[in-house]
Amino acid sequence: MAPILDPIAVGLSKARLTPTAITILGLLVTLVGAGLIAVDRYALGGFLAGVGATLDALDGPLARYQGSASVRGAFVDTMSDRVGEVALWAGLTFSLRADETGLMLCVLALAFSLLTPYVRSKAESWGAEGRGGWMGRGERMILMLVGLILHGWGLNVLRPMLWVFVILSGLTVAQRSRRTWQQLGAED
Repeated sequence: MAPILDPIAVGLSKARLTPTAITILGLLVTLVGAGLIAVDRYALGGFLAGVGATLDALDGPLARYQGSASVRGAFVDTMSDRVGEVALWAGLTFSLRADETGLMLCVLALAFSLLTPYVRSKAESWGAEGRGGWMGRGERMILMLVGLILHGWGLNVLRPMLWVFVILSGLTVAQRSRRTWQQLGAED
């Protein structure tokens, strides 16, 4: 377990919470945050989504502490991650519905957010290492949530955050794809 998360995982275990319960709670909090983002409450929505992401980070350490880590739990966690990301991008897309460029950036950001773990999953299913790149899930969440919170506080950072997100996430997909291609060997 990560040293920062150890005492929290111990406390959650003493409260008899299961990793799946923490995953679902984290997703529900993230969904509330996404709903607030959709109605232009960026700072509060971003904060709540951050709380949801923090809860999501605790399910793995809690499962390891309790000795209950399983493929089923990992599946629930992965699906929860994707649903949460889609909800956040859907909320922001709805909020930016009158902004054509903002909408397109949200669509691209969502696409790269989904392609990044997809490339990893496919690579690993073929025996390759699918990790790497600049924008893993943690970096994507931090960039998005910090951008939303700062925008909610009146700083005009939303559009630059979207551009940075799309560029770095796109490069991450390209990096992972290239690495996977190299590891699998060319079949020309």
